[in-house]
Amino acid sequence: MSAQVGQLAPTFSVQAYDRTKDGADDQFLNVSLSDLRGKWVCLFFYPLDFTFVCPTELVAFNNALDEFEDRDCTVLTASTDSVFSHKGWCDSHSDLANLKYLMLADTTHELSRDYGVLKSDQGIAYRGIFLIDPNGVVRWSAIHDLSVGRNVDEVLRVLDALQTDKLCPCNWKKGEETLS
Repeated sequence: MSAQVGQLAPTFSVQAYDRTKDGADDQFLNVSLSDLRGKWVCLFFYPLDFTFVCPTELVAFNNALDEFEDRDCTVLTASTDSVFSHKGWCDSHSDLANLKYLMLADTTHELSRDYGVLKSDQGIAYRGIFLIDPNGVVRWSAIHDLSVGRNVDEVLRVLDALQTDKLCPCNWKKGEETLS
């Protein structure tokens, strides 16, 4: 069964690449969703390293990382590539040199399958994104085609709305009145 809004997020424990660490051995670590309990989590999947649309998304989320952190939200990204591919991509792509969040390696495709984003005929993930609350419940998700990048401002808008725990009308933005 794949991730469902209103249900507990599928648990995971996977290898991750941490660009912020200096030592080669320190750059690869294991990450579990349970390690993040008590915080909001923004988990977004992308198709492949060494592609064209994907780095624009990774950079946009990186540029907005302070805004996510201000909302007590950890950002994670995932693809079916290995940690070594993630490292090679970041080392070779100047726009990814300062990436400040973890890149999960879903080499078994289990994570992508559990979240319902696996494009199984190609072994890659669709562009899926999930906002998980501090209790581990999926509160919002979106999955779309491979060719179109996401809008980080919309993800932040939805996160803001969810964190009000109130009814928020269409196009609501932080600071505006809610319906309750």
